[in-house]
Amino acid sequence: MVYLRIVLQYAVVLIVALSLNFALPRIAPGEPIDFLLPEDVLANMSQEEHAQVMREFGLDLPVSTQFSNYVTGVFSGDLGTSVSYGMPVWEVVLSRLPWTLLLMGWALVLSAIAGSALGVAAAKLKGGKLDIMSLVGVMFLGSAPPFWVAMLLITLFSAHLGWLPSYGAAPLTAMPGSWDWISGVALRLIMPVTALTLFQTANILLTARSAMTIALGQDYITFARAKGASENRIFTAHAFRNACLPIYTNIMIGIGNLVGGALVIETVFSYPGIGSLIVEGVGARDYNLLQGVFLLATLSVVLANLAADLGYPLLDPRARRA
Repeated sequence: MVYLRIVLQYAVVLIVALSLNFALPRIAPGEPIDFLLPEDVLANMSQEEHAQVMREFGLDLPVSTQFSNYVTGVFSGDLGTSVSYGMPVWEVVLSRLPWTLLLMGWALVLSAIAGSALGVAAAKLKGGKLDIMSLVGVMFLGSAPPFWVAMLLITLFSAHLGWLPSYGAAPLTAMPGSWDWISGVALRLIMPVTALTLFQTANILLTARSAMTIALGQDYITFARAKGASENRIFTAHAFRNACLPIYTNIMIGIGNLVGGALVIETVFSYPGIGSLIVEGVGARDYNLLQGVFLLATLSVVLANLAADLGYPLLDPRARRA
């Protein structure tokens, strides 16, 4: 019953998100045809030619009909044709998706490990040097815009030291699958992954530190100490186990933050992922492409939150009775 209620709640969220995904690209000024054709061609086009181009992309239909076609296409797997690429939206999105998954996957794993470990250590040594240093670092990184951190990394490791390439996802001259290609991909991942990891680690660290501090102040910790349990057992078996739930929640919700951060990071590094695809779609007023990318981003956030809710009973048996 609990799982059914959760799924129904997210179904409503998904319906609202689909409506917003359809509306947002159309709020922006201009039409796709204004960016698809050169200005001199547009100036010399007749009304009949203009109407024909709009009709080819289904943009001459009433908004209600476009929305109906969009919803039908979402559930049938047809998101239409990209105006700027001239090919099905799913093909364009799927060609970029592996690069974003590679970038976000590494950033999520590294930020989860680093943020949780540093947060737990800071709580254990509360008031010590590590705690103070981590808080200072978190306040600095948490307030720094991701693009600024990315530019600093490029300036240091690419412009000054010349250690790392500053753009792209793979070397253009190497054969895909070869060692040169794999090493080139790895080198081009270091800076964008670092920028995204630093961006997300701050949130996880603060959550882990706060959750552990609250857990260590509970009555059951006092009771465990009164029974003679060792501090290591109290810290790991009692405090950390109860602090896992908010840490897990923050990590899962952080997927949404990484989606937003990837938009900026991929643009700075000219990384050919979903984030840079959004920028291209906005510039071309490519409604179908933007709807497809926004849908994918929305689904990733909704599914991450759904996974967090469904995972609560596994981490905390008390949630099974809620």
